[in-house]
Amino acid sequence: MIFRMTQNLRTGKLGEQMAAAYLEEAGYRILEQNYRCRFGEIDIIARDGDTIVFVEVKSRRSDKYGLPQLAVGPDKQMRISKISLFYLQTKRLDSYNARFDVVAVSLKPEGCRIELIKDAFELAYGR
Repeated sequence: MIFRMTQNLRTGKLGEQMAAAYLEEAGYRILEQNYRCRFGEIDIIARDGDTIVFVEVKSRRSDKYGLPQLAVGPDKQMRISKISLFYLQTKRLDSYNARFDVVAVSLKPEGCRIELIKDAFELAYGR
């Protein structure tokens, strides 16, 4: 169990590093990585032009549990939404446009694949 958790953490960290490099190459400016607040953590916060982008990175070594981007369900979207609102308010950036992107990183033995899904979901309310 500990080995699997350690391997999952390594997969996640590697995926986040690859995603950050990919986003920078695509013209994003990374503002924060692994931003934490009382509502949870967001993998990457970046600027894309005049838009603040909250990025969730999902990494997988296989498709056994489905595509990485499918792991960003309603509960995760709600948590990311709360974190984003908190971030924008505390940093006094609430006048900026914001969006939610997902970066799916596949780390398979036959090769890596990175997919950027811009505007992956809307601000989630409720609960």
